[in-house]
Amino acid sequence: MNVNITSEIGKLNSVIIHTPGKEVENMTPESAERALYSDILNLSVALKEYAEFKKVLEQTTKVFEVKDLLKSVLQNGEAKSYLLKHVCRYEKTEDIKNMLESLPNDELAKQLIEGVPILKNNLTAFLSRERYSLQPLHNLFFTRDSSMGLYGNLLVGKLASRVREREAMIMDTIFKFHPKLKNQSINPFYDDKAEKITIEGGDVIVAREDIVLIGIGNRTTTHGVDFVINHFKKSGKRKNIIVQELPNSLESFIHLDMVFTFLDHDKCMVYAPVIFKHYHLRTVHIVIDNGEVKSISEVPNILEILKTLGIDLKPIHCGGNTDEWTQEREQWHSGANFFALAPGKIMGYARNVYTIEELNKNGFEIIKASEFDSSKFNMNDEKKIVITIEGDELARGGGGCRCMTMPLNRETAF
Repeated sequence: MNVNITSEIGKLNSVIIHTPGKEVENMTPESAERALYSDILNLSVALKEYAEFKKVLEQTTKVFEVKDLLKSVLQNGEAKSYLLKHVCRYEKTEDIKNMLESLPNDELAKQLIEGVPILKNNLTAFLSRERYSLQPLHNLFFTRDSSMGLYGNLLVGKLASRVREREAMIMDTIFKFHPKLKNQSINPFYDDKAEKITIEGGDVIVAREDIVLIGIGNRTTTHGVDFVINHFKKSGKRKNIIVQELPNSLESFIHLDMVFTFLDHDKCMVYAPVIFKHYHLRTVHIVIDNGEVKSISEVPNILEILKTLGIDLKPIHCGGNTDEWTQEREQWHSGANFFALAPGKIMGYARNVYTIEELNKNGFEIIKASEFDSSKFNMNDEKKIVITIEGDELARGGGGCRCMTMPLNRETAF
């Protein structure tokens, strides 16, 4: 269970997910915007779709659930105190810390995820429109953002919105105290410039042992990239960081993996208007070697700089390459957000029909998740497949298959 992520496409050995629960429904139209949602999901429909997604993962790799890992670490008194100290201090709820400590571990894990109901034991609480002392973690099933594998390390996310910070605290505690998950963690929360740093997993793409792509925009700041630069400087090894600016408008552009994902050794999915400069956004190449930054320069685009570094990718266009409106519509519903189980073995939403057709034209066999049988496929062969998830409801949450996964360990791909 040691963290080892050296690419986006190496055969997946283990992954962390979170099956959405009541925390998804524990919101109102009034609180949806604060929860970073544009609408309220129908949990019963979302769970049917998620079951397809999870079944494919369970057939192809070892799967861990956040809630199970959290329950396990809460049995450790030190871990429990560590988590509650940070949560209550950060969310200014020290007054309920003793009550939380008294809860059975299973119930505590449940409330930390689904929300801690407010105690109506004084006039302020009685008249408050708030239902929770600790808000539900509506976005937890997007496990990618709160922690990410960065080679042999676990990078804890420093999330842009305060409503998601508890997700990172939970993952930090799991990796710090779980007996099978004790990996070297990198946590920007404790950096001396922590207030300016934000970095989320959807913006961090490990291309190769010496190449990392990072998107900057509404969710990840330049200070977040600088934090990663400083980490790599300490290692002394040569690293290339490719930074891609993202549009500030439209919530579908929140992360780099909403406009670019790896599919195979030689193929990637792109949302062309962002990647190929229709938005006039900058791409920057940073070279770190022997403990210092050797160069920082602007480059034409992600694909051109990757080619100079030895990764030659053919772009497959989200929404096809003939109609910009179709591209926009399918990108909005995570049409560029694919997740690789192995080189050329990918997962994505079936609803993005033009994107799926484009993959098919480029040699990917289309297989419905409901019909997928891992015994019929060799995950190590060169056959290309796209497993399609019925994600009509899940997509409305604002993320795709890559967003809903936090890989722990992959085999080397390059």
